[in-house]
Amino acid sequence: MAKEYIDSRLPLEYHPWPPFIPVGAKVLIMGTFPPGNHRWSMDFYYPNRTNDFWKICGLLFLGNPDALYDNERKCYKVDEIKALMTDRHIALNDTARVVRRLKGNASDKFLEIVEPVPLFELLSQMPDCHAVATTGEKAAGVIASLTDTEIPKMGTMVTADGLEIWRMPSTSRAYPLAIDLKAEYYARMFRHIGIL
Repeated sequence: MAKEYIDSRLPLEYHPWPPFIPVGAKVLIMGTFPPGNHRWSMDFYYPNRTNDFWKICGLLFLGNPDALYDNERKCYKVDEIKALMTDRHIALNDTARVVRRLKGNASDKFLEIVEPVPLFELLSQMPDCHAVATTGEKAAGVIASLTDTEIPKMGTMVTADGLEIWRMPSTSRAYPLAIDLKAEYYARMFRHIGIL
């Protein structure tokens, strides 16, 4: 099968944020790549108001899916989010460092990964981290290729040299699963790791 033609004239887009690595991080949660900045409600990971990631964290850790959202300002509470991630020892990064948007949107389906994250270099900065959790199918595929492992089934993990590699449901609103059901997958993984 012929490889799909990629127009190299499309602009390269570089990841906007450094990895978020709190002291004692136990899990590294990885999406694919942020949406365009016109969709951001804050300057941090999972910035799109319609993404379920911070709602899942609010529900699981604070008992309220809207706990990390400022309804008046229509944005997430980035300082509270960073404090929560630090307290729960959750690191954040994405699986792509450099991409091309083939259709100009945030869909993983139309995202060419030009340069993946240097996963093992990143993990070397987190001596207590023995788990990576991906938030979606494309991110799971990138990690599988970097670790030479199979892509796990939804809500399960594979291991590679002592590293647990989890595949979680996508937190994109486009993924058709209710937030409470998505949260159940994340809760099982967090409990296994010992942070919930």
